[in-house]
Amino acid sequence: MILTVTINPLLERRFTFEKVTHCYENRQGKEELKAGGKGINVSRQLNKLNVQNLAFTFLGGNNGKLLKDILSQEAINFTFLRTSSETRNAVLAIDKSQKTLTTFFGQNTKVSREETDEFKIKLEKMIQNCEAVIFSGSSPCEATDSIFPFGIEIANRFDKISICDTYGEHLKDCIEMGPTIIHNNVDETEKALTINLQAEKGKCDYLNFLYSKNIKQAYLTDGAKESYCSNFDYHFKVKLPEVKFIDSTGSGDSFVAGIAYGWHNNLTFENSLLIASSLGTSNSLTFETSNVLLKDAEAFNNSIIIQPVGKKMKIVDASPS
Repeated sequence: MILTVTINPLLERRFTFEKVTHCYENRQGKEELKAGGKGINVSRQLNKLNVQNLAFTFLGGNNGKLLKDILSQEAINFTFLRTSSETRNAVLAIDKSQKTLTTFFGQNTKVSREETDEFKIKLEKMIQNCEAVIFSGSSPCEATDSIFPFGIEIANRFDKISICDTYGEHLKDCIEMGPTIIHNNVDETEKALTINLQAEKGKCDYLNFLYSKNIKQAYLTDGAKESYCSNFDYHFKVKLPEVKFIDSTGSGDSFVAGIAYGWHNNLTFENSLLIASSLGTSNSLTFETSNVLLKDAEAFNNSIIIQPVGKKMKIVDASPS
């Protein structure tokens, strides 16, 4: 069983219009409530890949109650710690004619030190009973910044695979703890670490830095642009197919789910990377979030190009264990 951890979940209120007119009233929008948050998205995608998983998160207030109902309706297996403050929400306006989506985020949940400590106690027990743990998304406040680094340390102590996909102030501490696998978005990483990742050399230097922190695999994605990845100290460049992207929300989460799927099924590094890239690409072609069928993603397999950068390695199963 794979554990996903989301400490900043999101209740999405989606309004879909035939056409959005800015600066004027927009009426007759179709309203839907959706469950958001990066780890929750990963769990949804893992369900589509038939990988057993459990989502652990914070929930609070009326938004938390609604989110709980939605997760149950989606058949996402979850457990949660209740917070005294309201779970954050967002309003999403979808323009069907222009195929655009605009998101307005509310305030982050305010989690107390006591709630954070209780979350850590439960997290430690869960990590001991899972195969792998995925830490996804942002931290809502200073009190929760310690959760992901703590979880990575616990995973290492019990020899569990850990996958980290986060950004913000706590990213440095997460890296220092040395997760098994890390996924970063270029723009978010540049802001969090105050580094330049625009050139290929800068990307490869960053991958080498991550390897020096005992991170076995690293994935650095940049939307529709080329991705750079490493398997130990071997580097790869991934060129994605030219498609008309609709909404990239959840593409990174589908990518991470693909990496977890590859590890779960003992696939080679390159096969896992191909599946993850295909899932991320397929996700970007719809307003749905991390809800991709494997057969649909596989349609892109032949148009994704994976090339070694620098020294080449033999094609063997080098998945971390």
